[in-house]
Amino acid sequence: MAFSAKKWVLLPIAVLIFLGITYWLVGLIQYRLNVMDVEEYDPVSTLVVPEHILTKSKYPFIDVHNHQWIMPVQDLDDLVEEMDSLNMGVMVNLSGFRGKILEWSLDNVAENFPNRFVVFLNLNFENLDDPGWPEEPLAMLEDGVKQGVKGLKVYKELGLNDQDNDGNRIPVNDPRLDPIWAKCGELGIPVLIHSGEPASFWMPKDKKNERWLELKQYPSRYRNPEKLPPFDSIMAEQHAVFRKHPNTKFINAHLGWYGNDLTKLGKLMDQFPNMYTEIGAVLAELGRQPKAARAFFIHYQDRILFGKDTYKMEEYYTYFRVLETDDEYFDYYRKRHANWKMYGMNLPDSVLRKVYYENALNIIPGIDRSIFIGQE
Repeated sequence: MAFSAKKWVLLPIAVLIFLGITYWLVGLIQYRLNVMDVEEYDPVSTLVVPEHILTKSKYPFIDVHNHQWIMPVQDLDDLVEEMDSLNMGVMVNLSGFRGKILEWSLDNVAENFPNRFVVFLNLNFENLDDPGWPEEPLAMLEDGVKQGVKGLKVYKELGLNDQDNDGNRIPVNDPRLDPIWAKCGELGIPVLIHSGEPASFWMPKDKKNERWLELKQYPSRYRNPEKLPPFDSIMAEQHAVFRKHPNTKFINAHLGWYGNDLTKLGKLMDQFPNMYTEIGAVLAELGRQPKAARAFFIHYQDRILFGKDTYKMEEYYTYFRVLETDDEYFDYYRKRHANWKMYGMNLPDSVLRKVYYENALNIIPGIDRSIFIGQE
């Protein structure tokens, strides 16, 4: 018995020693063979070129794509202090939700910083088969506008995951939603709509997929083509809505997921004069094609808005640098979005002003214009 007990004490120690030696040998082999995971590889550039590190935009800007999830109870003082440091004049909180949460968000803004925040409403499209549809959501829109709502935000779940009462996917262009789009046009509020995902999320998760790292880190972002319609089909549904409702202004989020194909995006802009777009979370697409992107921004300068998406103060600095400078070969702030370097577009001042605030003032009603007076 004593020998057996001693054996069971020594066995875990032997296993640990074996694993330690194995780990050391694997590391040694990797080093000898220059094997490294792409997530580890983070070279420091030796390129010496002019740098213009910007922590504040040249003109005050309106961020039309932001999410402040706890706005009903949020202390806005610290947020406004950061906005001031960035030169952000107005933030649009797309996550206003509805009901009491919406009411509390609007109250918080009205009581503290009424001219610095804009709130959009969110609807539950999965209710489209329930009694009270569409009368109840239409009433929500009307009441919301009376309370201070400035637009409707549509999340990507519509077209991807939202289902009707029969368990069927709700297409973006489902005719049961037509009264919603028409009402927004009637009320004079824009619809900021996010449909689909980057096309790479439908592609095989292999070495040829430039969003491979993101799919590795966030496997749930993969869109299985056996379970969902193709990327092109979902985007076509969205475009059908734009075509059917010419009196409603749509802000197509994330460059409509065509930041990698500005020719295609330009054709859509030409086809749908009621479609606008914004640059939230797709700056990396612009920063790798500065010449084409600059020409696109100049040509469609009245239709592009500034947006960021996830809020993190330091990440705005890269936006400013891409938009305002002609810097070369600098880092994007999130490796999984871009395994390439950024280049500045050096936009003309007249275009910068439109992207930063003028276009948003023309599309989103009720923003305090006095914040932007004297910026010509």
